Amino acid sequence: MLEEEYQLEYFKSQGLVRKVCSKCGAAYWTRDPSRETCGDAPCEPYSFIANPVFAPHSLDEMREAYLSFFERHGHTRIERYPVVARWRDDIYLTIASIADFQPFVTNGLVPPPANPLTISQPCIRLNDLDSVGRSGRHLTLFEMMAHHAFNSPGEDIYWKDRTVELCDEFLSSIGADLKRVTYKEHPWMGGGNAGPSVEVLIGGLEVATLVFMSLTRVPNDQEPVELEGVLYYPMKMRIVDTGYGLERLTWASKGSPTVYDAVFPEMVSRLMHAAGLEHLLDNKEFTKILGLNARFAGLMDISGPNLFQLRRKVAAAIDVPQEKLDKLITPIEKIYAIADHTRCLAYMLGDCVVPSNVREGYLARLVLRRTLRMMADLDLKDNLADLVEMQIRIIGTDSFEQSIAGVREIIDREVEKYAATLARGARIVQRIARTYKKKSERIPLQEVVTLYDSHGIPPEMVKDIAAQEGAVVEIPDNFYSQIADLHSENLPEKAAEDPLAKYRERIAGLPPTKKAYYDQPAEVEFEAMVIDYFDGCAVLDQTLFYPEGGGQPADTGTLVTTETMVRVEDTIKLGEVILHRVKGGTLKRGDRVKGIVDEERRWSLMRHHTATHLILRAAKEVLGAHIHQAGAQKGSESARIDIRHFKHITPEEMKRIEIRANQMVMENAPVYVSWENRTKAEQKYGFGLYQGGVPPGRQIRIVQVAGDIEACAGTHCRSTGEIGPIALLKVEHIQDGIERLEFSAGIAAITAIQHLKDLIAVSAETLSVQQENLPASVNRFFTEWKEQRKEIERLQQKVVDLEVQQLVAEEIGGFGVVIREVDLPPQELVALASRISEGGDIALLAGGRERVHAVMASPVESLNAVEVIREVCEVLGGKGGGKPQIAQGGGPEVGRIGEALARGRALIESNLNG
Repeated sequence: MLEEEYQLEYFKSQGLVRKVCSKCGAAYWTRDPSRETCGDAPCEPYSFIANPVFAPHSLDEMREAYLSFFERHGHTRIERYPVVARWRDDIYLTIASIADFQPFVTNGLVPPPANPLTISQPCIRLNDLDSVGRSGRHLTLFEMMAHHAFNSPGEDIYWKDRTVELCDEFLSSIGADLKRVTYKEHPWMGGGNAGPSVEVLIGGLEVATLVFMSLTRVPNDQEPVELEGVLYYPMKMRIVDTGYGLERLTWASKGSPTVYDAVFPEMVSRLMHAAGLEHLLDNKEFTKILGLNARFAGLMDISGPNLFQLRRKVAAAIDVPQEKLDKLITPIEKIYAIADHTRCLAYMLGDCVVPSNVREGYLARLVLRRTLRMMADLDLKDNLADLVEMQIRIIGTDSFEQSIAGVREIIDREVEKYAATLARGARIVQRIARTYKKKSERIPLQEVVTLYDSHGIPPEMVKDIAAQEGAVVEIPDNFYSQIADLHSENLPEKAAEDPLAKYRERIAGLPPTKKAYYDQPAEVEFEAMVIDYFDGCAVLDQTLFYPEGGGQPADTGTLVTTETMVRVEDTIKLGEVILHRVKGGTLKRGDRVKGIVDEERRWSLMRHHTATHLILRAAKEVLGAHIHQAGAQKGSESARIDIRHFKHITPEEMKRIEIRANQMVMENAPVYVSWENRTKAEQKYGFGLYQGGVPPGRQIRIVQVAGDIEACAGTHCRSTGEIGPIALLKVEHIQDGIERLEFSAGIAAITAIQHLKDLIAVSAETLSVQQENLPASVNRFFTEWKEQRKEIERLQQKVVDLEVQQLVAEEIGGFGVVIREVDLPPQELVALASRISEGGDIALLAGGRERVHAVMASPVESLNAVEVIREVCEVLGGKGGGKPQIAQGGGPEVGRIGEALARGRALIESNLNG
């Protein structure tokens, strides 16, 4: 970044001078001409510990001081956004305040909610997860206080000089000595944007970053700038993107040993008592060592891969034996991490994240299980749900407190799952450890990652069990950070080949198609003109045919001219142009056509789409506010909706959802559809709007159905009464944390119900009972069947016993061997061979009338049953397989049983006779 980017008039007018750090070589601005370093770690140690640089503030006091300061200086205060970034399709969690406004505000497509504005945004970053608790400053969740100004070609709010001036004034208002403040030059890149920035430092701590976003990676007609090998282009928008660390400012105002002592005093105290460490709270030596450790840990990159080496450096720097430092510091580091993690979980679960093995749910489970692991290490008797509830009450958000019961249930269920994972995981790890030990190889890191990702087995458990088995594995100190990095972004899938690519240039020159299906959703006939026709695709000036989108299939129907009639088999939207794929004839430009949409199909799809909204609403009412759509597909006969939920939906809950959805149908409430400004819609309705994904554009289509409000592009009934009856057909657990509800609506629901009635009638007729007696009769028959099956198994066992008594083994190579054709069903044949093997003899048996089944059981380690049975089955015209101790197979050549057994005998003799 060019030096002139930082030559601010404000710096010069206030007497700041530009210097170069004697240690790191970075440029910085200061009011102190004698200063030699930039003021950043590791160039300068923390000097604010026990010597605060601001007036004392609590977390709430500092937040209010910041927001009210910027309100007084012309900024509009806006409410925080959720920590789960529902309005983004590229990231799962809100990682910065500017993320609230990407991509639509920052690219100039949508106006900001206010300009300029100020916000205190809770953010979650897990890329430094392993440093939390250890470094004294890292947090998984932190509040980024910010003021933003969005400058456009037509509106210039303020830029660099005013931003730095406001920073100085704010710091001064909370008691800072501006002579101690340095502004370090630091080019910024992130989220596809870039620009010059300055890091604001005081007392050795970075407390704010002032970014001047002016570049984008999206190519345009401007001259590009190269930053770290990547080309960036000047933006039309120039955005002031600031970030002030609420927790760091509070820490520096209290001068406590770590940020955790400043931010979590109540929680740290509770955890210290629960861990039996309360005696350390009044220990002066401990407090001194803790402060020194934090001060020098701040000089080092503690997030690196070798914590042992870093700990040794800190021990040497503070003149404390490393063993003593470890013994004192490790437990308190875990307490700090638990205090941080429980607050992170309070926000995640409070903002309706459901722990699972995908998306943001994966990250919530990662934090939750890491917390449980550390609680177990400290032998804490506290309940995790109690700790998270305490954090919720400290945060004090009304919506969070209303969901405490649901949050507790989610956590309790996750604790049960984790316990089951540990019980199951021990056996898996033992098997893998023995495999690598046998090969005299280390267990590779990728194996540990797979164990965590696929089975939820923590790396600490892998390390412990591997040591017990004599295997070697190295777990990097930043393992969890690496895992979090792998799962923090929604990486786009490789785009499939575009079948319409060759037409895109042609389509780009066509005018937008009028979407009459939005204006007249209940109409099925219309007139239009063909404005283009190519390769079986017709483009009309307007259409009632709905193109596939939002899980709703495309409409079908016919187009009629005075000369021909063609069938519309598919409808596709490309940008603002809609293509109709037709068969059965040709059209030409200028043709006047009459379009006729398949009415029954259109109404069925509309009913199912509108019913999807009702079922989602009903599920939220029955199951809880955390319910969020994970996918949906509408059909003409049935539809389905996938929802995020932390446990299986019970039959009773399914009935309640169905009843509630039908109650909303009978209320015959109108369906409201409107186009609204995206920003205003988000402020009015919240981010629950984005159930089916994030639609592009400045304006979004809002559909309100009986309390459910979504951004939705589909066609809908005019009122809930037009849906007709809704029948929930089944519920299916499709993956961890996601339940699928399948349903039918309208005539399709009646057809589905009639089908179930037919099944009941046929079943009752088969059993010759009245329908109302069917459950009792089925239960009686099932009970009798189970008893008869037990009797059959007893008789089969008796047959096997009799056969064993009759079979006499011959001796081959010093081993007893039974080779015999036996007329028994496959199951009994296997049981007989197993019994012979258990007695110490080798068995090769075959039998069957229509198809031969062959089985071999070998207690002799050198005689592999699989190798023999494959040869035997080859003679029978089939295949076989299994394990070295027992294998089976078969073939259709019934007349060659003798030949097959002879082949097996030859192999056995060859093996046993050497």
